[in-house]
Amino acid sequence: MPGLIPENILDDILSRVNIAEVISEYIPLKRAGRNFKALCPFHHEKTPSFMVSPDRQIYHCFGCGQSGNAFKFLMQYERIEFPEAVEILAKKAGVILPEIKKQDNQTQSLVSQLYKVNEQAAYFYEQALYSRENEQALNYLLKRNIKKETMKLFRLGFAPDRWDVLMSYLRQKAAGLSLQEKAGLIVSKPDGGYHDRFKNRITFPILDVKSRVIAFGARIFADKDNKLAKYVNSPETFIYTKGKNLYGLNLAKDAIRERDYAVIVEGNLDCIMPYQEGLRNIVASLGTALTEEQVRLLKRYTQNAVMIYDADNAGQNATLRSLGIFLEEDMNVRIVALPEGLDPDLFVRKYGIRALEDEIEKAKGLFDYQLGVLESRYDIGKEEGKRKIFDEMLITIKKVKNGILRSEYIKRLAEHADVPEFEVRDEFNKLKDGRLRPDSYRFIERGKAANINPTEKLLIKLMLEENELIEHIRQHLEPADFQDERTARIVSVMFDLISQGKVIETSKLLNYLDDEDTLKYICESAFKSEVSSENKEKVIDDCIRLIKNKRLLLARQRLQEEIEIAEGSGDEEKLNKLKTQFSDLLKKR
Repeated sequence: MPGLIPENILDDILSRVNIAEVISEYIPLKRAGRNFKALCPFHHEKTPSFMVSPDRQIYHCFGCGQSGNAFKFLMQYERIEFPEAVEILAKKAGVILPEIKKQDNQTQSLVSQLYKVNEQAAYFYEQALYSRENEQALNYLLKRNIKKETMKLFRLGFAPDRWDVLMSYLRQKAAGLSLQEKAGLIVSKPDGGYHDRFKNRITFPILDVKSRVIAFGARIFADKDNKLAKYVNSPETFIYTKGKNLYGLNLAKDAIRERDYAVIVEGNLDCIMPYQEGLRNIVASLGTALTEEQVRLLKRYTQNAVMIYDADNAGQNATLRSLGIFLEEDMNVRIVALPEGLDPDLFVRKYGIRALEDEIEKAKGLFDYQLGVLESRYDIGKEEGKRKIFDEMLITIKKVKNGILRSEYIKRLAEHADVPEFEVRDEFNKLKDGRLRPDSYRFIERGKAANINPTEKLLIKLMLEENELIEHIRQHLEPADFQDERTARIVSVMFDLISQGKVIETSKLLNYLDDEDTLKYICESAFKSEVSSENKEKVIDDCIRLIKNKRLLLARQRLQEEIEIAEGSGDEEKLNKLKTQFSDLLKKR
């Protein structure tokens, strides 16, 4: 069960909402018999294959396989977590949620105050940017071709060149010095007192996906002696952790979902300028190497990314480090290598947004990009250089989860270096104890798992239709009788719910199962034609018999193999025991 919300509360919410009404607020539905149909919101299609069942309170797309109940739809469409989906539907259904104490009251109060004081600081900085006394900062941004509308959209501001002006403003708003310090807005001085952390800098508020101000970045714009740090950033606080947010995502998330890819740059201005000129699916990694948390955050909106980092060594290294994270998260990534000395901000100002979009269209795949970088550093014509290139390329290839793609990369690497493919594969296999990782064959295993035994599939369908028959099935079968792990798991949950005196409803059953494959299987089964009522009992008895016989057959096969081993080893005592067990199984048919 997801989260800490009691089961009865979740059931109550689902009982009060109509999934068709919930989904129709996001996409238009058309009546199709007892169900509704629509173009799927989760993949592009011309013919509707997205079905909604008011009877079962579930949805299923026969095109892409997305399935679930009302909670799952909100999570997928809005890209939110389970508790947020529950909160939204509870409000709609008029259900009062119990207090879930994830944090003590004192911490919760501090979090609320931090959001508030950051918002107040952002407003103060915004107003300061447009005051006459700070026109030098405003002119700096205008000279960089940033329009006032863009400044307001990204909430750019300016921290005045005075030590205590922000402190005074916030104290008037009832925000004490202790709170300001906890928010990272002020810094204590060695000789006592505090000063504004961002004094005399242009401020870039960092907003989360809900557009709440959680931190600031600040840039120097006038330093003739080059003695000051170019950028100053907020420290980590209760509401801000470095490497867990993406600059501009609150503005870009809809465009990322619509275009189905995200452009990732390094700095604030590298994000702002392309966005202003029309590239709306762009975010920045806040000046750090991309982290797992940032990639997972992005993955809520798309499986595809294009990276544009600096072409110097530091930028190349940051990009190479990020490739492994994308691979481990099973995301597709391409890389744009801009001419050295140009970042996205300067490139757009010099050549225009169309030129940058052309570069994005020509972006290299991770294999070609990494190989190109390595060949610029090492001489592939020499043995030592070739070894270094191979080592790094094979380590990256090992992280590729798709077995077919991984095999293709090995083949291409062999052809590129003019080395026999079997030798490259041997080197690849040596990376981990001479064996490939288990997930090397994941694409094969996925294919096998999809082929559920038809008898098990039919029985699950019948159990979803007739609660009264589940007890009859429970008297003759147990979860271990089912060969597919998914059907065994579904049956186990259904048996547990029936034993607790609960009614099995498809939409509520989904709350107890979190495996995507299983959810898809249940929803797909629910939309298939029902078995005629006069045949149901006979069909169920036939299914029970076939499933029991299948389990006995497999057990006999395993015993037969053990008997052959015992015969070969001459272990008479073990052989006699196995033969007795085999005889007993034959009688059970």
